[in-house]
Amino acid sequence: MSKAETVFQHAVLDEHSVCKVNNFTGPDLTANTYYFKPGQSLGYRTPLGGDEVFVVLQGQGQFFLNNGQEEAVEVETGSIMYIPAGVKYKITNGHAGDMICTAVQHPPH
Repeated sequence: MSKAETVFQHAVLDEHSVCKVNNFTGPDLTANTYYFKPGQSLGYRTPLGGDEVFVVLQGQGQFFLNNGQEEAVEVETGSIMYIPAGVKYKITNGHAGDMICTAVQHPPH
């Protein structure tokens, strides 16, 4: 990587769907940034590979975790969400402003 990434100067916001930008993919680590307009959701998914960590860089929303029972967690700027491998999750921006989250995933060994 020859330059620093910025997720704010080149925000990728779309009125119709959540946007995902791949920041980095290497043999042991992947980083993606997700951009949510108000009311947008990233539907239930299961981490493909290892655990996943999300950092809310801007805004507010909800993470829904489901490991046999759904749990809703309110998040805001600065929140960190740990998603263990195999646990389904969904992310929703139910607030008035935009939400930006970066996710880092380490594949299982």
